[in-house]
Amino acid sequence: MSKKPLEGIRVLDFTNALAGPYCSMMLGNMGAEVIKVEKPGTGDDSRGYGPFVNGQSGYFVSVNHGKKSVVCNTKDPEGVEMFKDLVKHVDIVVENLKAGAMNRMGLGYEELKKVNPKLIYVAISGFGQTGPYAPRPAYDMVVQAMGGVMSITGEPGGKPVRVGASIGDIIAGIFGAFGAVTALYKRSITGEGDMVDVGMLDCQLAILENAIIKYSATGVVAGPMGAVHPTVTPFQAFETKDNYVIAACGNNRLYAAFCNALGCPELIDDPRFDTNMHRNQNLKLIGDLLTEKTRTKTTAEWLEILEQAGVPCTGINTVDKLFSDPQVAARNMLIEVDQPGMGKVKIAGNPVKMASVDADADHHPAPALGSSTRDVLVNMLGWEEAKADEYVEKFH
Repeated sequence: MSKKPLEGIRVLDFTNALAGPYCSMMLGNMGAEVIKVEKPGTGDDSRGYGPFVNGQSGYFVSVNHGKKSVVCNTKDPEGVEMFKDLVKHVDIVVENLKAGAMNRMGLGYEELKKVNPKLIYVAISGFGQTGPYAPRPAYDMVVQAMGGVMSITGEPGGKPVRVGASIGDIIAGIFGAFGAVTALYKRSITGEGDMVDVGMLDCQLAILENAIIKYSATGVVAGPMGAVHPTVTPFQAFETKDNYVIAACGNNRLYAAFCNALGCPELIDDPRFDTNMHRNQNLKLIGDLLTEKTRTKTTAEWLEILEQAGVPCTGINTVDKLFSDPQVAARNMLIEVDQPGMGKVKIAGNPVKMASVDADADHHPAPALGSSTRDVLVNMLGWEEAKADEYVEKFH
């Protein structure tokens, strides 16, 4: 196995909560050295988010494992200069403050590229660096709501429902990491750095693969449909004798296989259901007819039948079931971290697998606040040990 693809790349992580830390975590998963710059005293806000084990935040560990932590007070001139010195020694800066906040500290892209012209500067914010909303603060649920995602989530006629995972933050983090490696590739050709501007609201629009084109092309405003696909039928949760089974029939061949497996072959060539368009036009009727069949057996029984028929299907797993799932284990998607003071805990692994790279080889813990401050000051910035000790003592 070769080394990880981003080994030798150094990231200065001036982020907080989830979107920014997720971005730098992805870069770290691929081998980048990530130095997390945290405010004195409390550090990243997510150190205060549960669940807690022995007073430590599991939330923080899940997206900050493998990073280093340096304490730096960017509200005073000494901290600003220290930050600029750090920038001289890194390839990428990631920040997720409100638009304009870094500029007010004297640490915006235009200022930092003066000290490192090859710098890749990744700014993740609620609304990007331009536009009338740019100065506004935002969190995950704000952009889920503003970006239309909440309007198509949940049951028809029900109360507003937030997507269970923090997709407003996480997708922005993913796009931020994509932007960072794209800019790195560009730099390898041109020798020039760049700024990557990612808005969380923009990212929510980017994932509305059906709702935007539906309104643009037809004028129809999408709404929540529960566990039913808006354009592919049957593609939904079906009630069983004891729970639900998910069946996803993305084409006519799978629809026919599903009908045969359920014992209702007469529905295959029925003119009301013989094409996906016709099935969509009769969505409730075909759903009701198929549900009459699925209610006759348990979920486990249907899974055995549907898997043999080649129909994409599953039950609905609760999170605890993932810890014993053989596919999850085979893909190394739950990795063990030995977190000091917390013990061994499992967190999500890296979903990007490469044939020549053992991306899951090293599972380092999340850092204690400021745990690498002295090392970075002495070995990266070249401070005298006595000066570094004095600085560390001031914040610990």
